[in-house]
Amino acid sequence: MKMLSSQGKIHPFFAILILILLVIPMAFYGMYLYIAPSLPNMSSLQKAPLEKPLQIYTKDDVLIAEFGDRLSIPVKYEDIPQDMIYAFLAAEDSAFFEHSGVSLKGLGRAVSETVSGASQTGGSTITMQVAKNYYLSPERTLRRKLTEIFLARKIEQNLTKEEILTLYVNKIFLGKNAYGIQAAARIYYNKSLEQLTLAEKAMIAGLPKAPSKYNPVANPERALERRNWILGRMLQLGYINQKQYEIAIAEPIRLKLLDRKVQTKYPYLAELTRRELVDRFGKHVINSGFKVYTTVTSYRQETAEEAVRDGLEAYDRRHGWRGAEAHDKPLKDFFIVGDMHPAQVIKVNNSSFEAMLKDGKTVTIPWSGMNWVRLYRNANNPGPAAGNASQIVKVNDIVRLRPNADKSAWRLTQIPKVQGQLVAINPNNGALEAVVGGYNFYYSKFNRATQGWRQPGSTIKPFVYALALERGMTPYTMVDDNPIRIGKWSPRNSDGRYLGRITLRRALYLSRNTVSVRLLQNVGIERTRQFLMDIGLHDDQIPRNYTIALGTPQVLPLQMATGYAAFANGGYRVQPYFIDRIEDVFGETIFKADPAYACISCVSDSSGTKAEVEVDENNLVAEEVTEITNDSSGKITNNQTIVPTTTQSNQFTGQYRQADRILKSSSAFDMANILRDVIQHGTGRAALRIGRSDLGGKTGTTNDAKDAWFAGFNGNLVAVAWVGFDAPSTLGRREYGGVAALPIWINFMAGALKNEPHAWVKLDKNADDTVSELFDQTGNLAEARRQQRETPPLARPLYRPAPQTTLDSLIARFQQDFQDDVTDQPLTTESDAPPALNLPNTPIQAPSTQATPPNNSGNASPSTSTPAPQQNNGNNAQANPNSIF
Repeated sequence: MKMLSSQGKIHPFFAILILILLVIPMAFYGMYLYIAPSLPNMSSLQKAPLEKPLQIYTKDDVLIAEFGDRLSIPVKYEDIPQDMIYAFLAAEDSAFFEHSGVSLKGLGRAVSETVSGASQTGGSTITMQVAKNYYLSPERTLRRKLTEIFLARKIEQNLTKEEILTLYVNKIFLGKNAYGIQAAARIYYNKSLEQLTLAEKAMIAGLPKAPSKYNPVANPERALERRNWILGRMLQLGYINQKQYEIAIAEPIRLKLLDRKVQTKYPYLAELTRRELVDRFGKHVINSGFKVYTTVTSYRQETAEEAVRDGLEAYDRRHGWRGAEAHDKPLKDFFIVGDMHPAQVIKVNNSSFEAMLKDGKTVTIPWSGMNWVRLYRNANNPGPAAGNASQIVKVNDIVRLRPNADKSAWRLTQIPKVQGQLVAINPNNGALEAVVGGYNFYYSKFNRATQGWRQPGSTIKPFVYALALERGMTPYTMVDDNPIRIGKWSPRNSDGRYLGRITLRRALYLSRNTVSVRLLQNVGIERTRQFLMDIGLHDDQIPRNYTIALGTPQVLPLQMATGYAAFANGGYRVQPYFIDRIEDVFGETIFKADPAYACISCVSDSSGTKAEVEVDENNLVAEEVTEITNDSSGKITNNQTIVPTTTQSNQFTGQYRQADRILKSSSAFDMANILRDVIQHGTGRAALRIGRSDLGGKTGTTNDAKDAWFAGFNGNLVAVAWVGFDAPSTLGRREYGGVAALPIWINFMAGALKNEPHAWVKLDKNADDTVSELFDQTGNLAEARRQQRETPPLARPLYRPAPQTTLDSLIARFQQDFQDDVTDQPLTTESDAPPALNLPNTPIQAPSTQATPPNNSGNASPSTSTPAPQQNNGNNAQANPNSIF
């Protein structure tokens, strides 16, 4: 045997070699000990989220929007065609079923191919790719590679080969936003896996190497080369025979790309939902695969969309033709708004004109298609009717045209400059029934139902009257409709007349301003402000003066709907919500709304029997809820089941939650009946054409007719309509709430309540005390709330501001029968009055001027000077952070 050295000592070369052989495994083991604690738990691997668009549905299961461009369709191992498995083994890891997660042979082949310049396979095994795709970032560092190796070994120890391969084919990115083989089959070929040919399976199996650069859409030549190489490998490995190989090689690329565009049906609702989900779960919710079911039905939402569109267009036509949208501008710069097509005038005749559409088609507009035109002068005085086509359009004008059903005839139209909204809720639980935030979402993304702060005008009067009923008045109490003077302010009625002594009922349905102010004097400003906060208005939006009675607070339409719901449901405060449930990508429900109900006995359970509240304070059962969190990369994960403790403020037993009572049942019942008189005998008489006797509501118009409102309800539905300009200006001297807003409300309610049974407010003679009464009795709001049960987890509690002096003085103030000294009340709002509208991501800014007291022109309510809002045309419009959401 040859000696290691002539002196009997180990040669230095061999000593170094031995040292290296000892150090490498020790270092490797040391790295494992260092990295092992950070390796993820395998129990969550099979529940890892897949890439799939966020989908939003109506309550009746109509898909209205998709957000996110990634698609992943899970597939089970037994559903994967054997040829597809062979294709991936040939392309990525032919020894997959033989190695234990790491293949030294594969690493060596990858190095050899790289050196020779003929690289077709990678060094990572399928198991290593699973580790990388599910847990690791794409960075190229030694630590990440070692983590990948250790994690691959851990995966092999915990999962079967079939389970690992299933995870791989469901997660791998295959280009064109396809994640997984099922998604790739749909996107590239619009087929299921079973329908794919052998060549198509090989094409998909070749995509993981460079899915974006070398997919058959981006680079068909390179994709074809890769496909044929895989087919050759399959033949070489014995997966296919020569005949199958020759047929597949001869097959051309035959793509049939899937059209994944989903037409957003109700964009205001869809964007409202998307924004709420991003706020709650983070931006990664967009590709989470969640299915979100809203509380809105497609029929009622469609009815609301049509009602707002028709109402705003009717107003626009009443005020005349404002002229062409543009002149001598490129037609390609204009897009379709609703069903209004942009067109360029190319010829004008005496009684007709010709125009070219964006597709190059020329259409003729006859006189019958524009005879509605009256030339616009101003909001108060429409001009005369046009006499010929040349008075309306000129050559090279850009105008809007609307076709009939078969596009055989076209009419001249224009996009309304005026805006409006409609919001409807269920008065029993606050569920959103419809929401339309403007004329057209793509023309203006600003949602006026949830973001538009405006003055409510006379629609606020019923809340003042309700407090008068709370104090013991009745609908037949005689009140004084005569001139009144408070300091230098003398409010007047809109018609300039005074009726003397009249009943409270008649005063409201005739909307007498002087009576409203006198009632506010009687019930007290602070008590009124507190009640307005109870229905959802904000403290800093309500002035501390008598102009409250005529509508000077700043409100959101949704807040007004919440307030009127208290009349419709018998006196309860419900919390608006619009997400009914959320399902994850696996179909499991991860969120279910749990609203408070005004009438629990009205809610039927799944068996059709009436549900009752069951409260056992000695045997509280905690609910299990799934915790939704973000992992270190920001992706949404379902972590664990949390059992809330019984000490949490939002936990109590019972199948349903009871809403807080804020009005006596008798007060709500009387007020609802008075508001029914508004439609039967008052300013809302136009609603009689609906043909129902179970409707009540109130019109509202602010000074100079800058805002027109109608808020109304029946026993099962509350709806609020508003019309106005974003930059507040007059709608016109005849555009009252009953003219501009009421038709929108009528059209919606007529459709929404079609074939619905009559429903009206019920009087509950055994009703509990209100929150305010409990507060007066105990002096402790927490004790009052305990007696009323707690608010639901997603609801904002009734807001009660901190005492201005001491708790004892505040209690004493409430016990003074709500009397206020006139001399203690300012006659103008404070300097930090809220703006009319708020921009997304912009803090509330104080307007530059203070609110002015009402003028003596006789309009229904005073107005404040507010800055002109700016329109938001982005996709991330957000509601005011202080909104009732």
